[in-house]
Amino acid sequence: MKIKIVHDEFPESPREWDNLGKMVCLHRHYNLGDTHSFKESDFSSWNELKELLEKEEDAKVILPLYLFDHSGLSISCSSRQFRMADSAGWDWGQVGFIYATRKSILETFNCKRLSKRLLDEAKEILIGEVKVYDQYLTGDVWGFIIEDDNGEEIESCWGFFGYDNCELEAKDLVSHIEKHREERKKAVIREQAAMPCCRA
Repeated sequence: MKIKIVHDEFPESPREWDNLGKMVCLHRHYNLGDTHSFKESDFSSWNELKELLEKEEDAKVILPLYLFDHSGLSISCSSRQFRMADSAGWDWGQVGFIYATRKSILETFNCKRLSKRLLDEAKEILIGEVKVYDQYLTGDVWGFIIEDDNGEEIESCWGFFGYDNCELEAKDLVSHIEKHREERKKAVIREQAAMPCCRA
């Protein structure tokens, strides 16, 4: 069998999924993150927006979002990687926040009170959500097609975030198909061996 890994040209935005975090982005040219009613003109600083999210949205974990805009878009909770590429800050800057509320954290972890462990775990989840959204923005979304020796399509699947994830899933599926074929082949041999011989 042959595996073809190709770009997913029409991936679903991970912000359509059931996420822990709410992503609030304020940008003049791009519609990023989640739907919200905040406007850039309503705030004089990022700290002002952060304080509002903590007070009115009950945000208990809140992380900054930085956008790199140069021959494509990339987003991160850390400015470090962008600072290394552009120390002057011409092509990157803060674009908003991702946050998790008290309610969303307690519901996600099925707990009655917040703890440092819960807050730390929520933070890691938010970082992971931003990483997946970055893969969406940078086009790191893939699909695979499995073909037989004649070039006929056997299976296909799309929407894998990260090339390595797509490749791993494709190889696992090929192994499963091969194992199923081998088991079927052995079953046929057993059936044939159990059949009585016909004599004239």
